[in-house]
Amino acid sequence: MKILGHQPTVTEVGIFGVMWSEHCAYSSSKIYLRKFPTKGKRVLIPAGKENAGVVDIGHGQAVAFKIESHNHPSAVEPHAGAATGVGGIIRDIFTMGARPLALFDSLRFGTLTPRPVTSPKATSRLNSRELPLRGRVTGRGVNGHARTRFLLDGVVRGIADYGNAVGIPTVGGEIAFDEGYRENPLVNVMCLGIVRRQDIARAKASGAGNPVLYVGSATGRDGLGGASFASREITEGSEADRPAVQIGDPFAEKCLIEATLEALATGVVVGIQDMGAAGLTCSTCETASRGRCGIEIDVAKVPRREEGMTPYDVMLSESQERMLLIVKKGREAKVKAVFAKWGLQAVEIGRVTTDGLMRVKDGEAVAAELPVGALTHEAPVYDRPTRRPRYLATVQRLPLRRIPQPRDYGKALLSLLDSPTVASKAWVFEQYDHMVRTNTLVLPGRSDAAVLRLKGTGSLLAATTDGNGTYCYLDPYAGGQLAVAEAARNLVCTGAEPLAVTDCLNFGNPEDPEVMWQFKECVRGIAEACRVFRTPVTGGNVSFYNESHRSAIDPTPVIGMIGLIETRDQRPETGDPRQKANVSGLMSHVSGLKPVTMGFKDEGDVLILLGETHDELGGSEYLKVLHRRKAGRPPRVNLQRERRLQQLMVEAAGLGLIKSAHDCSEGGLAVALAECCISEEEHLVGATIEFSSSRAIKRMRTDALLFGESSGRIVVTCEPYQQERLELLAARQAIRYTRLGRVGGGRLSLLPWLDLSVDELSAVWRQSLAKRLAAA
Repeated sequence: MKILGHQPTVTEVGIFGVMWSEHCAYSSSKIYLRKFPTKGKRVLIPAGKENAGVVDIGHGQAVAFKIESHNHPSAVEPHAGAATGVGGIIRDIFTMGARPLALFDSLRFGTLTPRPVTSPKATSRLNSRELPLRGRVTGRGVNGHARTRFLLDGVVRGIADYGNAVGIPTVGGEIAFDEGYRENPLVNVMCLGIVRRQDIARAKASGAGNPVLYVGSATGRDGLGGASFASREITEGSEADRPAVQIGDPFAEKCLIEATLEALATGVVVGIQDMGAAGLTCSTCETASRGRCGIEIDVAKVPRREEGMTPYDVMLSESQERMLLIVKKGREAKVKAVFAKWGLQAVEIGRVTTDGLMRVKDGEAVAAELPVGALTHEAPVYDRPTRRPRYLATVQRLPLRRIPQPRDYGKALLSLLDSPTVASKAWVFEQYDHMVRTNTLVLPGRSDAAVLRLKGTGSLLAATTDGNGTYCYLDPYAGGQLAVAEAARNLVCTGAEPLAVTDCLNFGNPEDPEVMWQFKECVRGIAEACRVFRTPVTGGNVSFYNESHRSAIDPTPVIGMIGLIETRDQRPETGDPRQKANVSGLMSHVSGLKPVTMGFKDEGDVLILLGETHDELGGSEYLKVLHRRKAGRPPRVNLQRERRLQQLMVEAAGLGLIKSAHDCSEGGLAVALAECCISEEEHLVGATIEFSSSRAIKRMRTDALLFGESSGRIVVTCEPYQQERLELLAARQAIRYTRLGRVGGGRLSLLPWLDLSVDELSAVWRQSLAKRLAAA
């Protein structure tokens, strides 16, 4: 009443409820998100200003990209939740005037195999499930794992059905499995698109009297209260929230993409906004807020597909495939004709005003009249209390002397390749049409990042999504840094220079001081890494309340990052006769911009490890899979050294020195080498590695050497005559390098510890997911 000066109507209460919800207002996160670096020489649209960030890529073109979550809807209705998550992020991109180019996903689910888990009595509800192996045994039960299979199948089908039908390829992503996500799967989707710099559209209302047009599908009651649903915990009663899950229509979305881009090309659209979270409410008040003006609409004119809808229903519905356009007065007919051509409605429902109010009418009656600023930039911001989680004192302790070494390192490697987090994700990406629009240059699973053609530019675009909830659970600050470092390494392994970041920050209840401490520390780590790497944050999403009565999820920041592979004028030296003979091929590589992939190429290629391996096992997949422990501290990260490694990789790839590259992440060096042997099913090739007898190697634990996840390491191969040049570049960047061995044969031999056929490695790695999903 203090803000309005009158007793609020039901519709006004509903509007405040959704606009002040955590999902829309970012009330608990704003004070920390301001710590992100958001400016850079390539940034055209910074974080928080529009529907998506935009980055200059030269040639008069730019990339619009963003990542968002659809976690809660996917938990109660996985197919529809994931599908509409795809639809929503696509609309964020083409509202910028960009043609969507590709989709990426980052998914988290519970474990797929029923196994007993041991834990002590809880000292804190937050993550109590993960304390060390003492105390009572708690059986998880088969039903939980059957539910995980149900969720995984539904989410993947939802992404595939929507993306394939709308004609946008899903070309990359990641999936991890951990019991902490059993009730709360994470479904994060990134989309990127290309736009000419002069065609960037804005989500801002302006021009008093300019008409407001509603375009796209009709409004129903589906998705009603979706923003509010996303701003509370998942409970046993959340099944009743199914009506809050939107129903998507990808064929309508395809028409909406084409109609919207055509309408923008007319030059008569002043502002444009997707009706996403909070639907018509959010799109009207946010466009008015950005334009520092008012807006008036009549909900009686809004197309509907259900009878008896009230103004409250219309304003809060989150029905999909709808947009709001502000058009130059007198030019409405031109825009309406474009949408009619594509079989879509375009209805004038209001006008821009100068009074700073959001006025909602239902015919002649006024259903709501509220100050725009009170709903948007003046919404409450909370500086919530933080407290270091009590569980950290216990889980960060990891006396390595108490961790027994495997009796059979070969079996240990096979166990890791069989882990669903590490295993081939072909079962997933084979359901996606990743070749539609013919821009996909590297097939999924063949490289650490996706690589896309930028037709007409002579450049390539690389992109990736990455994150590790276990690392952030054990040390949120280091985990945040490692997520950014891993994403950057993914890009440079293709030869791309990292440009910018979008993030999706998935956490538990912000009202819990321990969750807020995790959030604060993760953001601090991400911000520091982005500053060092010169990869500004251009936008993203915060998803809180990812927890149930059992526990919160592990803090899981997901980093979406893009990079550029550009033409270089460098010419190779020609002193070596073999090098002279290879000049034409090398120049073809440079001028043709062939990206680097992970698979070993030719017999006799030299295998080199760039970076340092330390005696560390904390947070490793090896520790979880073979020892049932989630403990210790995550790998140490040296951001300056990571930056130098990035520069080394971009330069070496640009000179054509590197034939394959793969970073060491989950499963460590042994898994990375195995994946290089088997990533291309039609070209399995082995390698022989003989570890030196140096003092450093002798002092290390063998399992840490083989399976530890030390940061800042990349396995590369090169022609023997290029080895010296590559090592000189590494020395110049002060990056340690180790010659491991050579590519060739049909076995992976890590002497003296293991020797396995690549056929066996491939079979285990490729069959893991399908085998578990086929289980009764």
